[in-house]
Amino acid sequence: MSPYSEEIRDTPIPYQVWGEQYIDPQARTQMDAAMRLPISVAGALMPDAHVGYGLPIGGVLATEDAVIPYAVGVDIACRMRLSIFPVSPILLKQKEGQFRKALLENTLFGAGKRWQGANRAEHDVLDDPAWSASKFLGSLRDKAYEQLGTSGSGNHFVEWGGFSLTADDADLGLEAGDYLALASHSGSRGVGFKIADYFSALAQKMHPNLDAKLRHLAWLPMEWHEGQEYWVSMELAGRFAAANHEIIHKRVAKAVGLKAATHVENHHNFAWKEKIRVADEEREVIVHRKGATPAGVGVPGIIPGSMADPGYVVRGKGNMQSVNSASHGAGRAM
Repeated sequence: MSPYSEEIRDTPIPYQVWGEQYIDPQARTQMDAAMRLPISVAGALMPDAHVGYGLPIGGVLATEDAVIPYAVGVDIACRMRLSIFPVSPILLKQKEGQFRKALLENTLFGAGKRWQGANRAEHDVLDDPAWSASKFLGSLRDKAYEQLGTSGSGNHFVEWGGFSLTADDADLGLEAGDYLALASHSGSRGVGFKIADYFSALAQKMHPNLDAKLRHLAWLPMEWHEGQEYWVSMELAGRFAAANHEIIHKRVAKAVGLKAATHVENHHNFAWKEKIRVADEEREVIVHRKGATPAGVGVPGIIPGSMADPGYVVRGKGNMQSVNSASHGAGRAM
């Protein structure tokens, strides 16, 4: 179907639901709506899916020649980073006060929080040429500077813990054993929110005849200038989010006098250009993962647990029924 058509399918394209018995029926209803879009090609619902704006959180949606701002989400490039240190996690008990202080003094939690003056961080991402790609992006650079190294709110976190490796891992460059680790979960902060809000409103304006129930699924064809502009903005938000985690980890590690041996990281609110097989045919699509971890063949990722539960470092198997995706983790249930 053409990315310019607004003709909605009568029934949704079939898709796999993982952990169906645990998923809110409203999340299923949202996913059904997404799978009726004329641009939709394939999809899946992850086992920790729940209701969101437009696409449910935990929804994976592959589209043809179009990107949906709200299928990426308002926290563009929300992501995980795990730094692994070549020391025993027993240090946490031995120096608990020092490690706690390192967390509290080297990032900020809460909506709208920002660093000021000499506490602001410097990073190459602030000199990224994409800030000059449009007047709109240029207006966000100061916000990026203020919020670089902050963590936000909700289920975002920075925490110390132990990392257990049951066998030698050549990819990580580590032998089996127990290590000290630092994990963080946050995204592109106010920068990503502004980008999502701006381009979702633009997409809705460009699809005035779209059913009101589907307005948060309004899309931008990639052939349009607006689609390309969103893509540039989204990728910049991704680089900013990665830099944000890098700054947090460097500051916290420096505060306790440690240097990481390796790290693992991944986005889980983003869109990627990928090739997938649909009905025995390879197709180039845009895969939106809104609260879902990339899990292509051999792709490393992190799935954090709910509060006080363990998380996992994983490696993707490339399951096409899940559109090469896995769950988000970081649950809010207590």
